[in-house]
Amino acid sequence: MPAMDDVERMLAERACERLIVEYCRRVDFGHAGTIADLFCDDGRWEGVDLVLDGRDQIRDWFVKREGVTRRVSRHVCTNVAVDVISAEEARSLCYMVNYRHDRADGDRSLPAVMEVPKFVGELHDHFRRTPEGWRFTQRRVVLAFTRRRAPA
Repeated sequence: MPAMDDVERMLAERACERLIVEYCRRVDFGHAGTIADLFCDDGRWEGVDLVLDGRDQIRDWFVKREGVTRRVSRHVCTNVAVDVISAEEARSLCYMVNYRHDRADGDRSLPAVMEVPKFVGELHDHFRRTPEGWRFTQRRVVLAFTRRRAPA
């Protein structure tokens, strides 16, 4: 396989970074049901207590998430480092802070009041170039910090 030149590598890195940003925008602004479109057909999403295999499972779960309209969230990703492995494959690690608040049903007011982020962690992503462009093959969420749960 021919080596990638610097411009091709930068374009691949930027396309993968854009996927990370687009994922956050979709979940935060009420379009979580379309997140599966950012994944390959055989993509995998792994959370703390949840594993979704394939685009259909990813879509089904995120459609349900989109239905939680009382939730206000903002995913902040930083320290994004994409490593292009080949012209067809890349991986990345970035830090993610999730600010999340569930409002009372029917309340759509902003700003939402909160004390601390819901969690802080890392996103471990793998990407593949497809005929439609770069897509996630795997996203794994690893938590480093989590908010203390309120007493019931």
